[in-house]
Amino acid sequence: MSDGKVESTFPDIASAAGAKGGLPMQSSVRAAEPAAASAPGALGSRAAIEAYLMLVFTMVAWGANSVAARLAVGQLSPMVLVCLRWAIVAGVLGVALRRELSAAWPELRRRWLQVVLMAVAGYSGFNALYYAAAHHTTGVNLSILQGSVPVLVVIGAFLLHRVRVGPVQVAGIAVTLFGVAVVATQGHIATLGAFRLNAGDGLMLVACVLYAGYTLGLRNRPNLPGLVFFAAMAIAAFVCSLPLLGYEVWSGTVQWPTAKGWLVLAFIVVFPSFLSQLTFMRGVQLIGPGRAGLFINLVPLTGAFLAVVLLGEPLAPFHLVALMLIFGGILVAELSGRRRAE
Repeated sequence: MSDGKVESTFPDIASAAGAKGGLPMQSSVRAAEPAAASAPGALGSRAAIEAYLMLVFTMVAWGANSVAARLAVGQLSPMVLVCLRWAIVAGVLGVALRRELSAAWPELRRRWLQVVLMAVAGYSGFNALYYAAAHHTTGVNLSILQGSVPVLVVIGAFLLHRVRVGPVQVAGIAVTLFGVAVVATQGHIATLGAFRLNAGDGLMLVACVLYAGYTLGLRNRPNLPGLVFFAAMAIAAFVCSLPLLGYEVWSGTVQWPTAKGWLVLAFIVVFPSFLSQLTFMRGVQLIGPGRAGLFINLVPLTGAFLAVVLLGEPLAPFHLVALMLIFGGILVAELSGRRRAE
């Protein structure tokens, strides 16, 4: 965030959204801004078209994580999925970036507590709640509820950093949160007073709060290249996921991957965790973090669509209403923030 404005919250989300895929790219984004500024911005330009294709692919990959989470049910337990996901990512990046990580060690050691807390909030903790929630709610709900993250970041930025929030942005936040309430109550908003939250939806909302906290932490993260910082976070996330796996083993709820479970895990590692990060970086490089950040709002839409098409989940009218409210609220808050910045 810069100059105390809310609008830069959304580029921060763009740089962190891996969390759904899990890759903080803020330093890479900053390095790419001059190139993005000089790149052609017209809709018909080759660079812009390439950027849009890269970013749409990224959002589809992140949206598909909700489908993968549902497909994992009965194939491997949530903490096994979290632990193996980050073990593979940490192993690959740890080997590929061993020299860079060694050079970054003094800074990582100095900021080790922040790295661990961010890894827990944005990676192992978020994913643990996310995949556990998939056992109790639908992929459509998982996708839609992720739309609450941007407004939670704006609220957190106001509470922690006193970032200015205008009345139009407040209205956008209220509309988005109302959309979340529509999903949580399955459209029966009048019964909110006697409402009992579905376990899966509740876990997902807590996960969104954790991810918002992680995103806010990116403001003062260690000054390292994005990929190096991601590798360090992945290693920390793997280590922090071991107690969660230990609990599953101790409680007798552990389930090691079936053949289908390995396929689901492979998809999550290859697409949400790796390929989408490369395409996202390329998109940011071409059109800049501010414009790329708007594409994050497509994740709930693509996730819900894929859950309906691939899982055969029903899309009730209240889902459509919630999608419009969440997407519309975010758009209002974002555009208002940008106008205030100008």
